[in-house]
Amino acid sequence: MFSQESIQTIAEKIVNKLRIHPKISLEEKEGKQIIKIEVSPSGIPISLDGRYYKRVGNTTREMTPDELKDFLLKGTHWDSMINEESSFDDIDTDTVRMFIRMAKETGRQTIFTEDENIQKIFEHLGLAKKGKLTNASLLLFGKHPQKHFINASLRVIRLKNLVSTWSDFKYWDELEDWRHLKNPKTVGDKLIEGNLFKQIFEGESAIKSFIDVIYDIKGLQRKEIWDYPLPAIREALINALAHRDYFKPVQTQVKIFDDHIWFYNIGTLPGGLTVEDLKKPHPSIPRNPLIARILYLAGFIEVMGSGIGRMIDSLKSQGLPEPDFKEEMGGFSVRFYKDIYTEENLRAMGLNERQIKAVLYVKEKGKITNREYQELTLVSKPTSTRDLQALVELGLLEQRGITGKGTYYVLVKGLQTAQRTHKGLTKGSKE
Repeated sequence: MFSQESIQTIAEKIVNKLRIHPKISLEEKEGKQIIKIEVSPSGIPISLDGRYYKRVGNTTREMTPDELKDFLLKGTHWDSMINEESSFDDIDTDTVRMFIRMAKETGRQTIFTEDENIQKIFEHLGLAKKGKLTNASLLLFGKHPQKHFINASLRVIRLKNLVSTWSDFKYWDELEDWRHLKNPKTVGDKLIEGNLFKQIFEGESAIKSFIDVIYDIKGLQRKEIWDYPLPAIREALINALAHRDYFKPVQTQVKIFDDHIWFYNIGTLPGGLTVEDLKKPHPSIPRNPLIARILYLAGFIEVMGSGIGRMIDSLKSQGLPEPDFKEEMGGFSVRFYKDIYTEENLRAMGLNERQIKAVLYVKEKGKITNREYQELTLVSKPTSTRDLQALVELGLLEQRGITGKGTYYVLVKGLQTAQRTHKGLTKGSKE
């Protein structure tokens, strides 16, 4: 038989273990005593002995500190939170005026003039609430946001391999030292602070200072052709700055290598989106909706959810490979690959004319079969097979499909794959 004392003991144990206060009562059913415990829904997470758990498959596991923080902050947007330690004296008025001009030029915001009261503008745009600034207003328009958010900055780094040209590969047999591939030398490093408008403008300038440009002059017209198209660079840079997780104190990073450029922001994809979802029409789920809206009004962001497609199209229009998107190291990264498949580079690698012709063919068509190689170069099947195998061993082509008629060859992205095969750069049939 249960007594009131035993019920009290049960209640105390529940309170001590779970920190909740259930309603406990005794009932009789079919001549038996039943303890009835009623627990109301909780608006906050419930712990067991001060620890929080989650279900993973068929198991219950304790949350890590980062998982717990993400769980507690779920549904909370960093950019809309009020910053109690700030005032309108922290706002750079010149940046606000510039934003008004940009928004008018896009036609997306026309109700304010440049001499409008800043508090009124911010209240209307949701950047301030009852005279208090949000995190978004400081990051977007602050004189020095890093005073409040120390790692809300951008770092652009240029890294260079010690062996940097195709002609250098002939010395690798004597070197027998591959450490420079894993530890490239830093030849440029720029830390960009200030508000997001400054980080976008100066970030693009820093990237341009670390990549090459050639000029295509036709008549009186001069066209700049950068290693990577500037629209794609801007898109990747703005995405990294706008969609990063500002709860986490990690800088937004851009690393520029000899053969590719890497954009990274802390914070994985939101709302259950996958990398594959990004490559097709998908909903816009901004991590920082206030920041995204202001950048949209200013013309930095076009139609929400369309940036990835424009990035891919921009690279393809310059004959570059499709970018790689990846969730890694607790964040999201984008890699652009430089076009190493130029006739000049291929000839410097020691490829014969047939192989050069075939690589350029794959660059245009996307793939090549053994039969297509024979028809393209007018050689026998054994010669075609040797040529293609040499290109595979050099790391330039990758064999796909099943053995036989289903086999075809595609380009390998990036210079590092070709660097793996340091021996025999002049390998290939010369007949």
